[in-house]
Amino acid sequence: CESCHAEHLVAFSCKRRGFCPSCGARRMAESAALLVDEVLPEQPMRQWVLSFPFQLRFLFASRPEIMGWVLGIVYRVIATHLVKKAGHTHQVAKTGAVTLIQRFGSALNLNVHFHMLFLDGVYVEQSHGSARFRWVKAPTSPELTQLTHTIAHRVGRYLERQGLLERDVENSYLASDAVDDDPMTPLL
Repeated sequence: CESCHAEHLVAFSCKRRGFCPSCGARRMAESAALLVDEVLPEQPMRQWVLSFPFQLRFLFASRPEIMGWVLGIVYRVIATHLVKKAGHTHQVAKTGAVTLIQRFGSALNLNVHFHMLFLDGVYVEQSHGSARFRWVKAPTSPELTQLTHTIAHRVGRYLERQGLLERDVENSYLASDAVDDDPMTPLL
C-alpha cells in the first residue's frame, strides 16, 4: 500500500488481487502435467463428481475438517465397490484416487464438490510380491443408485454423530448451531 507501506501476499504471479484467468489457467496446466507425469499410473481412470445439497455446501465451506471426513467416507465407499466388483477383498486388492475439491461453480457461486479420479479397477497382490492391475466394468445405473444411497446414509450418520444433523421421520435438518445464521459469514 502506497499510504501505509503494508505488504500483502497475493497468490498470482501477475501480483493482482482477485481472480486472474491467466494465472489460474497456468496453475491448472501445471497441476495436470504433474498428475499425468508423476502421480497417475498408466491405467484406465474414471472421473467421479460428487455434489452436495446446499446446506452441506455451506457447512463444508465453513468447516473444512468436516469436509475432509466426508471425503474419506466417499473414498471408502467407492474403493470398496471397486474391490468387491473385481471379486477381491481389501486384504489383497487396492485401488487409488486423486481428488480435487472445487469450491465454486461456473458462476463463481459457492458450490463445494469433489472431482475424483479413480483407477478404473484394482491392483491385486500376486504371490511373488508384485501387483497386477485388474480392470472392472463401468458402474451400472443400479450400482450408481446404490453407491449414492450408501454415501448419503454414511455421511448422514457421520453428521448425526457429530451433532451437525438432526433427522425426523420425513426430513433431515442441519443442527441450528452447525452453521452461523448467515451462511456467507465464512466467506467474508
